[in-house]
Amino acid sequence: MGHIKSLEAPVVGIGRCVNTIELNHSNAFIYYCRIMRPDDANIVGNVHGGNILRMIEEAGCIVSTRHCNTQNGDRCLAALVRVEKTEFLSPVFIGEVAHVTAEITYTSKHSLEVQVKVMAENILTGAKKLANKAALWYVPCSLRNVDKIMEVPPIKYASAEQEEEGRKRYEAQKMERLETKARIEEVMPSPPNPEKHTVGFSQSSLIHLVGPSDCTLHDYVHGGVTMKLMDEVAGIVAARHCNTNVVTASVDAINFHRKIKKGCVVTVTGRLTFVSNKSMEIEVLVDASSLVEAEKGKYRAVSAFFTFISLDKDNKPLPVPALKVEGEDEQRRFDEGKARYLQNKEKRLSDKTRRQ
Repeated sequence: MGHIKSLEAPVVGIGRCVNTIELNHSNAFIYYCRIMRPDDANIVGNVHGGNILRMIEEAGCIVSTRHCNTQNGDRCLAALVRVEKTEFLSPVFIGEVAHVTAEITYTSKHSLEVQVKVMAENILTGAKKLANKAALWYVPCSLRNVDKIMEVPPIKYASAEQEEEGRKRYEAQKMERLETKARIEEVMPSPPNPEKHTVGFSQSSLIHLVGPSDCTLHDYVHGGVTMKLMDEVAGIVAARHCNTNVVTASVDAINFHRKIKKGCVVTVTGRLTFVSNKSMEIEVLVDASSLVEAEKGKYRAVSAFFTFISLDKDNKPLPVPALKVEGEDEQRRFDEGKARYLQNKEKRLSDKTRRQ
């Protein structure tokens, strides 16, 4: 993207304790930071994974919206359509400063890829660590007509190879979104008095009425708000299965199938799909229905797979109780989850070897 020239200015509307914002002349890069406060924490004192996801999405939305409004024509707002695998590499603690950077790394005619990283700084010692990284995809929606997708101004690439790699990522995520949408299935209610360590025992749901504070200028839900609710439900499922402290380890692709409008009731449901020796995969599904337009019925809005791990009092990984699988559907989801687990494990080993 070229050399970044730093400009300092106050930031409005991102959150408390935001310090500075930096951008380059193409508006394809953004940086902001804020200190983590007690109300950002989960019940054991670490920063809640959902709050990290929300900060990541805020940065992506800002840089995407700013970039898309550098051209003439209708003003627009960037809407989140997909989050690629998000890795929680290191916990963030209360009192640390989260440094969030977001950079547009690829543009198609109607979408943008944004790479986001979160660094955590201990301001007492000056030590910094990479806490999270993610890739997000946005489309610009006209403020006049939310169903109108605007064209995206192109960015300049450092090389033809960089542009080609971005194009490959674009085609891959586009195909995966279509495949995910095609295999949406219903969530079955838990049976009465389910046996411990079964899917039904830990399955959990959260119901939320979408209010003005949850929404964008279009009166549709911020992607970060939805992701925070999803992480909360996944955490409840993991904690019920283990009965220990649990943390988010990673999130596979989050697919935003349909928009959620102000006044909708969202039902966020999580269920275990696969358990390894030290990790749990939890499928989280978000369904929405309008309070004032009940005739439109309920629809699937978002879906994703979260991976959690169990920790002891010293934040060391604990073994996870085995999942008791019941029925053909649960066995199929377990086998699919195992395949994803092995694929991700192989990728981690490959990346580690390449770095060495």
